[in-house]
Amino acid sequence: MFEAVAALRDEHAELEQRLADPAVHSDAGLLRRLHRRYAGLSAVLRAHDEWGAATEDLGAARELAAEDSAFAEEVPALEQRLAAAEERLRHLLVPRDPADDKDAIVEIKSGEGGEESALFAGDLLRMYTRYAEQRGWRTEILDATPSDLGGYKSVTVAVQASGTPAPGEAPYAQLKFEGGVHRVQRVPVTESQGRVHTSAAGVLVLPEAEEVDVDISDNDLRIDVYRSSGPGGQSVNTTDSAVRITHLPTGVVASCQNEKSQLQNREQAMRILRARLLDLAQSAADAAASDARRQQVRTVDRSERIRTYNFPESRISDHRTGYKSYNLDQVLDGALGPVVAASIEADLAARLAALEETG
Repeated sequence: MFEAVAALRDEHAELEQRLADPAVHSDAGLLRRLHRRYAGLSAVLRAHDEWGAATEDLGAARELAAEDSAFAEEVPALEQRLAAAEERLRHLLVPRDPADDKDAIVEIKSGEGGEESALFAGDLLRMYTRYAEQRGWRTEILDATPSDLGGYKSVTVAVQASGTPAPGEAPYAQLKFEGGVHRVQRVPVTESQGRVHTSAAGVLVLPEAEEVDVDISDNDLRIDVYRSSGPGGQSVNTTDSAVRITHLPTGVVASCQNEKSQLQNREQAMRILRARLLDLAQSAADAAASDARRQQVRTVDRSERIRTYNFPESRISDHRTGYKSYNLDQVLDGALGPVVAASIEADLAARLAALEETG
């Protein structure tokens, strides 16, 4: 497995030369992609160097242990260091989803439960935006349909990293396993008898596509404008500023009514459309990616839940990984790290096992 590092080292050197070329810096999109790949390869090479150094140090200590007991005492610690370096390198060499370096677009839709479901969708939005803040990411609401009690019938938010994140640390890599149906059990604000109700909201996580990722012809688009609905600022409900874009070849639709300007709404809708088309193209082209994306439930059916948020017990339970904790308030306030880590670790373990079976 580690033999692959030699080819990666050559690619790293080639990228270093390309990044030194002034012509590359005139293309912001290309420069960003090269920097992402360079950062990923740099992490692999650092891990490989650490593994090589640990291997040499352990070998030297074992060789000298026969002559000096002080070296023998160092062997256990060096063995642990080598094992940790080897595990890190193996993890970095596991083939990754090409979209893992991208920013994310998160769509949250209310489902069964009416207003209570819409309020819970608002809770999920706050959870993800607070988590993003803690990681130093930027968030931007691209489109939203508020409900009467202050929740959301649907809301779409872009999550963007600052700078070039380390491998596996970009928003899409961290959030992609959040896709699915999230179930909540609590007493709704509309419940007068104090009974616990169950409702659900659906989450879909897409990698944000750059213009170069998806080829969209203007001739393939139908653009409709209409009057915005729901609560909003000045101009909402008074002008035809909302935009709906239909990609005719695929039937994929994206809409936005969040901004006052028709032009701004069109730009935001195009961002959503590109992300959906990229997801569609990747799912069709890559069977493995398709299997992963099918885990993101697109219909809000309580029977297809991935996670339950139980307010009476302050419990959060992930039904795929078995993760469970009793700090629901903190999780909804953005302390999502351990929940996310459990999903990522389960996926990594499955991919390592599959690699060992085929290798």
